Amino acid sequence: MKPFSTARSPGDRTDRTWLVAVSASMWGLDGLLRKPLALTLHPSTIVLWEHLIVVVVVAPFIPAAIRAFRACRWPSQIAIIGIGVGASAAATALFTEAFKLSASSGDFVTPLVLQKLQPVFAVLLAMVLLRERLRPGFGYYAIPALAGAWLLAFAHPFDIKIAAVKVALFALAAAALWASGTVLGRMVSAEVSSRDLTVLRFVWGLIGAFVINWTLHDPMTPGWSNLKGLVPLALVPGLLALVLYYAALRYTAASRATFAELAFPATAAVVGVAFLDASLTTSQWLGFAVLVAAITGLSWHERVRKPAVLTPAGAP
Repeated sequence: MKPFSTARSPGDRTDRTWLVAVSASMWGLDGLLRKPLALTLHPSTIVLWEHLIVVVVVAPFIPAAIRAFRACRWPSQIAIIGIGVGASAAATALFTEAFKLSASSGDFVTPLVLQKLQPVFAVLLAMVLLRERLRPGFGYYAIPALAGAWLLAFAHPFDIKIAAVKVALFALAAAALWASGTVLGRMVSAEVSSRDLTVLRFVWGLIGAFVINWTLHDPMTPGWSNLKGLVPLALVPGLLALVLYYAALRYTAASRATFAELAFPATAAVVGVAFLDASLTTSQWLGFAVLVAAITGLSWHERVRKPAVLTPAGAP
């Protein structure tokens, strides 16, 4: 086993936890664009076109990305395929299905806030696959972040009633797959550039989305009227946010990144209140404040003090 480094490397000095939070905040705009589409289209159709639109935009970079993929070791190739098919296509399809079921009943906030459980999955995977080790100081930020997530997730945090079990299961499955994407993306970041990884994610994701759509026998065409919603959905919380995310992930430990990603559901809650007629209780606003403070504090700590997340020496 490789020793763990406690000294600051150039990567430590250029920690990008804050940029992970920025890109995750862009994902928070997803609900604003996805809600009208989810009420008119099949989830697999939305996911198929999200990936198709991005693949068309990044087409000039596909040959270089394929060469980079072929140059990778086979474990990294499997990880990249898993990112595209699992963390991109399957996770987005599950999330869209959860969003469609909940939005039709008026409770579209549930699948968004359940994404706060991603750190639970990601930290465990990072410890197993990346051999990241957490200092006790990490808990000073992680515990308040999870507590804030809990308060924000449930209007009545000590009287939890999940009316739609199917919605919760779809949302949790999406959270687990997206968490795996964080860890696998960090694992291959030393071999593949952020640009190539972004391209490969959408290329493999398009293949996965096509298989899902074909298996479910859902319509493949969305209709011209829906393209005006699909294009910004694919390019803003989709492509642009992911480009920033992978650029930041090269300098951010997976355990740290996944807590910064809690900015996604926090932003989604604000968007829901401001634009989608949602409302938050006093305890949910308190949770929002705690969550933002914890993420900000963790980013500051990793940049100016001894790192709370240790990675094996020689790791990316």
